[in-house]
Amino acid sequence: MSKLAKALTAAAGNAGGESLYVEDVFSTYLYTGNNSSQTITNNIDLAGEGGLVWFKRRSTSRTHVLIDTERGKTSYLRSNENLPAETGITNTITSFNSDGFSISDQQDINGNAETVASWTFRKAEKFFDVVTYTGTGSAQNIAHALGATPATIIVKKTDDAANWQVYHSYMGADGFAYLNLTNAAITSGNTSLWNNTEPTDSVFTVGTSGNVNENGATYVAYLFASDAGGFGDDGSESIIKCGSYTTAGGTTVNLGFEPQWVMIKRTDSTGDWEMLDVMRGFTADASAGQFLEANNSNAEFNDYGAYLTSTGFVGSNQSASSGASYIYIAIRRPMKTPESGTEVFDIVTRTATNPNLFATALSYVDVAFNRNLGAAQTQVTSRLTGGSYLHTASTAAEVSPASGQIEYDYNYKINPYWWSLSAEVDWLFKRATGFFDVVAYTGTGVARTVNHNLGVAPELMILKVRNRSGSSWVGYHKDLGNEGGFSLTNSAAFSGVTSAWNSTTPTSSVFTVGTGSNYNGNTDNLIAYLFATLAGVSKVGSYTGTAATLNVDCGFSAGARFILIKRTDSTGDWYVWDSARGIVAGNDPYLLLNSTAAEVTSTDYIDPLASGFTVTSSAPAALNASGGTYIFLAIA
Repeated sequence: MSKLAKALTAAAGNAGGESLYVEDVFSTYLYTGNNSSQTITNNIDLAGEGGLVWFKRRSTSRTHVLIDTERGKTSYLRSNENLPAETGITNTITSFNSDGFSISDQQDINGNAETVASWTFRKAEKFFDVVTYTGTGSAQNIAHALGATPATIIVKKTDDAANWQVYHSYMGADGFAYLNLTNAAITSGNTSLWNNTEPTDSVFTVGTSGNVNENGATYVAYLFASDAGGFGDDGSESIIKCGSYTTAGGTTVNLGFEPQWVMIKRTDSTGDWEMLDVMRGFTADASAGQFLEANNSNAEFNDYGAYLTSTGFVGSNQSASSGASYIYIAIRRPMKTPESGTEVFDIVTRTATNPNLFATALSYVDVAFNRNLGAAQTQVTSRLTGGSYLHTASTAAEVSPASGQIEYDYNYKINPYWWSLSAEVDWLFKRATGFFDVVAYTGTGVARTVNHNLGVAPELMILKVRNRSGSSWVGYHKDLGNEGGFSLTNSAAFSGVTSAWNSTTPTSSVFTVGTGSNYNGNTDNLIAYLFATLAGVSKVGSYTGTAATLNVDCGFSAGARFILIKRTDSTGDWYVWDSARGIVAGNDPYLLLNSTAAEVTSTDYIDPLASGFTVTSSAPAALNASGGTYIFLAIA
């Protein structure tokens, strides 16, 4: 959707306001400290809108640091302690900016060579608010601007020692939990904190407890909405949910969206406040999660047990027993529709002389196709699976990388010795509405639907079993229909296989798989890469060969930067070109996804075209036979 269309839609649906997305109000940003000063650009407007920045050192034990715009940059709180706010501080946040914040040399947030996580919550209706107030000693209503009934409220006395008090809709107005302690929650019988009064969309109530309302004392409250809408192109989508669940084996929590950040607390017994996010390894695998604890100064832990689904998450392993109760706050993954290919796709080339170079224009990477330019496999890794990789020309199972080889840690990194100092190319993808999505799922052995977050019907799907060898990559293309498929692993022609997609065309929310072992084997773990046509960004299409020069119009304005072509009516390899290695009027280097053959640099099979690409008359039958049929993916 264009900026103009978004503005018009927002004006109609959001009372004249511009559309908001989760990217506008929340960010997980990871960085390495330098013991000096840094400016963190996360595209969150704290200067104009206000909010909270929550810091935690990951690499070593250190206190949490919470700084909000209402109390100012010279005051911070610690979620793991009951201490009053530190005030008069000048070396934490030095400025709240329109696109993030700047920091100084305070060791908790910027110790030299220490890795740090920062979570930024912008004030926004139906998402988050920050309120400060002074206690009266008698029950009082506190006004807020959340624009919805708060589902979670976290209150801290700022001028004296006191435990952090947490209201959560699950516990109700006569219950509470401590943010800084592991204690079980109180779910009934306490009237002194919230005066046994549920919050409304304009106020919340505090009672007579000194922890929330001592006469003359000062307090700050952080308010979180739940499932209140207000976001997306038409203002109807929710980006946050506060809820509860009870364990019964692997408990699936359905949020209605895939989360990027979750905080979980056991309530019926002792338990930590576990914090997970996709930037630090919250993945689709139970063994891969890394977590921090809001009530604890410890360094980051591994193997938490919670894992992502396309519509929520599967609950934690804090308790092996069935019937344990938990509360959570969950925030949706990014949701904006991109307006240019450079927002969501990048190409990086490296040589033997610069193996450490890995600079990408993307803010983060979700999937990387990595290819040595010599005789080698093309490797596919994803953030969702923790960096484990598959080979496109192989039926082998997924491989877990050795330590340091592949890291999805905010950006995508490769160990300098990954390819023995060889030349290589990386095609980098960012998941985005209307363009590209990744789904990890478990097979059932019976026809089923699989949820996705592409937001439109997938036009190209490529699937692979992860945990078992002997399974080929299989694919769907809109122009080939729902009763057949193809393999990325080899050069075979398209074939009719009605069981692959259960003769069902994918929709904007699900795709269907049949009973075959390559795409839905019982208990198999699978990965699916989904692509769609997005105006000016990507094109999934097909063409008929002419054996003469053939222009393929993709609707672009500056040509294709990435081109993937496969013949479907006969055998033909999976050819790949990119602009970093050269899409020019002369020879254009290509690689084959279904082969380990080295890069070919001596042919001129394609030429640049402003609206897409040109297939030349010198192209072989695998690309341009008269009457031959071909499918392609092009990215601007």
